[in-house]
Amino acid sequence: MNDRYEWVDQARGLGIFLVIYGHNYPFLESYIYSFHMPLFFFIAGMFHPKNITKYSIVKRAKSILIPYFIWSLLLYIFWLFLGRHFGNSTNYNLDPLQGFIGVFYAQGDVQFMDWGIPMWFLPCIFLTFLLFSFVNKIRFDMLKGFVLIILVTLGLVYPVFFEFKLPWSIDVACVSLIFYSAGSFLKNRLIELRSAKKLFLLTVCCLLLSVSMSMVNSKIDMYRSQYGNIALFILNGFMGTLFVLFLFKWVKFPKIVAFLGRNTIPLLALQFRSLTIIKLILIVIGINTFTFSEPIKLILAFVQVLLIIPVIIFVNKYMPILNGRNKK
Repeated sequence: MNDRYEWVDQARGLGIFLVIYGHNYPFLESYIYSFHMPLFFFIAGMFHPKNITKYSIVKRAKSILIPYFIWSLLLYIFWLFLGRHFGNSTNYNLDPLQGFIGVFYAQGDVQFMDWGIPMWFLPCIFLTFLLFSFVNKIRFDMLKGFVLIILVTLGLVYPVFFEFKLPWSIDVACVSLIFYSAGSFLKNRLIELRSAKKLFLLTVCCLLLSVSMSMVNSKIDMYRSQYGNIALFILNGFMGTLFVLFLFKWVKFPKIVAFLGRNTIPLLALQFRSLTIIKLILIVIGINTFTFSEPIKLILAFVQVLLIIPVIIFVNKYMPILNGRNKK
């Protein structure tokens, strides 16, 4: 799957918007968290290389880890000199050294990643890529499936018995293999599915199932290894993911949605900093209370994205490495 698919980019675009919107604590938070991370792992699996070589591993590392470390160091510096002295950060007794360690450890909640918790996802998805590449090297399908089950089980069991946060969310990477491997295995069937009637029915069914299951299960938070009922978590992750993918195959959406899907790294990195700018503007005009209504939370998410778009354009033109790309 070397060519870009507009509907996949759009699905990813909605996914990153839901990440930003979900971090504003909307009433849909539990529903969004039930599938937005599985969606990204599933789509990443769809683009897994057919042949894993040293070149493909290095290429993936450059596109994920280099922007991760650059953005994380920039976010840490901002936090060190400014961010930790304002807002919720003042309520924690945070050690700058732990924050610096967090850049490389990429786990540990606010004690280590108060400068940018959403960045945990990039090292984790790189580890998922490596784990699946290893599993995919196994020639026998039954053995391959067995190893996958073992890795996923280890990932699910680890947080039950241990509170120690593993570097780069290793346990979460194991769990995410459920969705990553499914994306790799199902990509051709999804690409070939074109019947508008089938897409409509599948979209509606997946939506209804994902909403109903999210209402039954407790809130999911993959970063913190919180899955609630495991069966519901897995099923809900798939239903929500497939709902989004079927939706974008069925309905044509504006190109801006695909644009967001092609520029997820800057959006991931800068979402909270754009919110900081919004709050500073509100303070200047005399608004000091940041308890927002549900419509305002949605508007805030749109404004956050709009503020980041000029940065994306600049990055793509002059510093594409920050978006995981090489300069043309």
